[in-house]
Amino acid sequence: MLPKSVMETLRIFYHYHDIFASIRFILNNKIKLPYYEKLKVIKQLYIISYRIDCFHTQEDIITFMTCIFQIPLARNGCIVEAGSYKGGSSAKFSLAAKITSRELVIFDSFEGIPEHNEPHDKAIDGEPVRFDKGSYCGTLEEVKSNIAKYGCIEVCHFIKGWFEETMPYFIQPIVAIYLDVDLASSTRTCLKYLYPLLQSGGELYSQDGHLPLVLEVFNDDSFWEKEIGCKKPMIQGFGQKKLIKIIKN
Repeated sequence: MLPKSVMETLRIFYHYHDIFASIRFILNNKIKLPYYEKLKVIKQLYIISYRIDCFHTQEDIITFMTCIFQIPLARNGCIVEAGSYKGGSSAKFSLAAKITSRELVIFDSFEGIPEHNEPHDKAIDGEPVRFDKGSYCGTLEEVKSNIAKYGCIEVCHFIKGWFEETMPYFIQPIVAIYLDVDLASSTRTCLKYLYPLLQSGGELYSQDGHLPLVLEVFNDDSFWEKEIGCKKPMIQGFGQKKLIKIIKN
């Protein structure tokens, strides 16, 4: 556990980053929404964070939502989220999906972290991390209830099960992907089956860029070439940010 003084410093740091991200979103002329609509979106993000337990920053969410809003309408595809926990991020993303008339596909076991033998110890910033089997669990009913209350459940499609059992059968074109799956094995599965479906110009984000084992997967040239069938793409923020990003050529 980090000292309280350090935790407070981090809390203030993320608080200000969230405020600046909110302001940038409202002032972003590439997002073709009236200012009052942008304000409504930002207000709802904070309501969701207050009502639902969330393990992300508003800056992370706003970054991905900005991507969704800037996708050309002519580009065909759905939005995919892998790993929803209690549905906080899903509820937020569903707002953008509703406004842009896209489907949000949510992959999750709804049983928490799967059994694994990955030796997670510390994040790249030295903070301890631990992913026990069954942790970070939100049931399907709980997630649906939260989205129904605070998001737009009518644009959501839920795919329940372990990723290696559900993703091989998914064939829809994708315009944007958000991964929050914690494990290297889960990241590998998501990249293997979802990245080939990502349309040219589409963007993939991972909220797990602070985890060394996950970074090893992203940085594995052999994995990209043998399992996905392409050269390893440029990964923005690699080793520097928690939220890393790929733009598919």
